[in-house]
Amino acid sequence: MATITVQNIQKGYRNKPVLRGVSFTAQNGDCVGVLGGNGTGKSTLLRTLAGVLRADGGQFLWNEFDLLRDEKRREAFVGYVPQGTPLMQELSARDNLRLWYDGRALEQSLDSGVLRMLGIDRFLKTPVYKMSGGMKKRLSIGCAVAHDPRILLLDEPSTALDLVCKEQILQYLAAFRRRGGVVILSTHDVQEIGVCSSRYMLRGGVAEPYAYDGDVRRLVEDLQS
Repeated sequence: MATITVQNIQKGYRNKPVLRGVSFTAQNGDCVGVLGGNGTGKSTLLRTLAGVLRADGGQFLWNEFDLLRDEKRREAFVGYVPQGTPLMQELSARDNLRLWYDGRALEQSLDSGVLRMLGIDRFLKTPVYKMSGGMKKRLSIGCAVAHDPRILLLDEPSTALDLVCKEQILQYLAAFRRRGGVVILSTHDVQEIGVCSSRYMLRGGVAEPYAYDGDVRRLVEDLQS
């Protein structure tokens, strides 16, 4: 069984520390929820693990390989979906997908794979600038998993989405985990928090294990503390 180890991740901006030593582990099929109030470093953590930001210290281990320093393996094993929309606005859904998939793989995925599961086959001709937020998010996920990653990083994937779109994304994440994939996501969404196999609250630049029992009021208080 593969082990994911996030170990002592440190990151700061202009000598101001944001992440002071974030650590946690995950196994195949796990979903790790990263919680915390605004400005606690959730996006910074995911951007650092994705290689968008350079860590000031720490390791992101997949078995014995440090994915922070092994760019080739990181690109092969990690998919990243940021909060924003990393899509070409003037291109259609199909043309954006063509930037990531070869022709045969694209058609197979649209017919019976992840792109079909995400419902992207229903808006292939729509340009990004005409899409709803949910369509953009599903397309972003579809692009991020084109190389069949083992680890999927998602930064608040369901923010401002309707219930139908949230459910489609959750169904995909469940299928991804059943295949042995590991999901690491930042979230404020109660439904997403509920499906996580482990949860960590970012406070003071470190990740503390967090036990969520369904008490939303307590969760809100903890996020604000």
